Amino acid sequence: MAEASASSIELEQRPTGSRLPSDPPAPLTVSNVQSDLQPELPDGGYGWAVIFGCAVLTFWFTGTSYSWGILQAALVKKGLSSASTLSFVGSSTVACISGLAVINARVIRFLGARRTALLGISLLGAGEILSGFATENIGGLFVTFGAVTGIGTSLCFMVVSVTPAQYFNKRRGLANGIVYASGGFGGAITSFAMDALLKSVGPAYTFRIIGIGTLMTGLPAAWLIKERTTIRTAGFIEWALFRDPRFIILFIAGAIGTFPLFVPPFFLPLYSNSVGLSSSTGAGLVAGFNFASALGRLGCGFASDLIGPVNVLFVALLFSAVSMLAIWPVSTSLTPLVLFVMINGAANGGFFSTMPTVVGTVFGSARVSVAMGMIVTGWAGGYLMVRKDFFQLSRVCRFDFVAQGAPIAGYLLNAYGGADSTLSAYHPAMFYAGSMGLGATGLVLLVRLQTSTRFFQKV
Repeated sequence: MAEASASSIELEQRPTGSRLPSDPPAPLTVSNVQSDLQPELPDGGYGWAVIFGCAVLTFWFTGTSYSWGILQAALVKKGLSSASTLSFVGSSTVACISGLAVINARVIRFLGARRTALLGISLLGAGEILSGFATENIGGLFVTFGAVTGIGTSLCFMVVSVTPAQYFNKRRGLANGIVYASGGFGGAITSFAMDALLKSVGPAYTFRIIGIGTLMTGLPAAWLIKERTTIRTAGFIEWALFRDPRFIILFIAGAIGTFPLFVPPFFLPLYSNSVGLSSSTGAGLVAGFNFASALGRLGCGFASDLIGPVNVLFVALLFSAVSMLAIWPVSTSLTPLVLFVMINGAANGGFFSTMPTVVGTVFGSARVSVAMGMIVTGWAGGYLMVRKDFFQLSRVCRFDFVAQGAPIAGYLLNAYGGADSTLSAYHPAMFYAGSMGLGATGLVLLVRLQTSTRFFQKV
């Protein structure tokens, strides 16, 4: 009798709408999504420690991925294998992000953000160290860098994409901007660091030094990451999301938008050489692109809190598309090329920093893990399109960048005369990339209009 009374009192004191850990996942409804925005999120406090941890992880996994071209060039020179084969090693690392996104969302559900982050950064660093022992064996490099480092990269990417949403609401855009800006700076800084290491100690010890640095700084940073709430999902995929038109449109927009994002950094060295600039100038333009990307990630994150993440994503994609359609084709000297690099780099960086904020805001922080995993899976097309003759197209590039999504542009360049032809040979590739970006912009505009038709409303 006393137990029954206690149970009745406990049930009476339970807040309206609250859920117990044993409750089944709530169905996806408009009211649930709106309540899941969680206005009581701290927007600071320990959340800033989490952001710092996520930023360190992003610095390393983005820096390593973006710098593969430098390692590839050194390994080609060493005679390990052809550039076409080595390009698949680097591309498989990045492809793991989309290929394992849905599975990694489930891993976070079972292990939690902290353990997943520790596992991810451990695999990332261990893969790099082990790669130092595989510089004479291409098969071993596929396992160590392609698989081990790739799995670590994909785990870290998913952790940093979904965890900040549990701590920030009004400042969610700024939080994500800081995290992804760190990746932009990591790409630029690691590129120069690897180049110096390769000249002084060679590929094997470059892998090992980068791996040790990753573990020494990444493991303490990963320990700072922890969840505020348990992410509840019924399975690997929440099929109810496909009943929401906004999710379908964002899924398609992301799938289309990733194709042109890597075209500029891949073609800039080639194009600058065609207009009479030196190869070092081309490498400098790519480095400038990475720094502009970092600033764009931070700036777009801050702007998301001011005018809304969907609005910012629309503007970022619009600037990316217009710059490729209107500025790049008429850039026949250094000054307009620098202008293009600044605008396009910032816009491209804004895509990556804003997308997690859009997903968290539109679908709620409790569903951001599974929703982001499903959307990132749609990026596989842009990540996996790696052509085998990249080295021929990028032979004038000092860093020999391997780009995802650029192969179609490469085919167009070859079809219209090749890298050594006139400047007009580059125009079809530019127009392809710009048109794909414009298509993604239009889809995001549909999401914007479905959410609100008021032009100046924060969305």
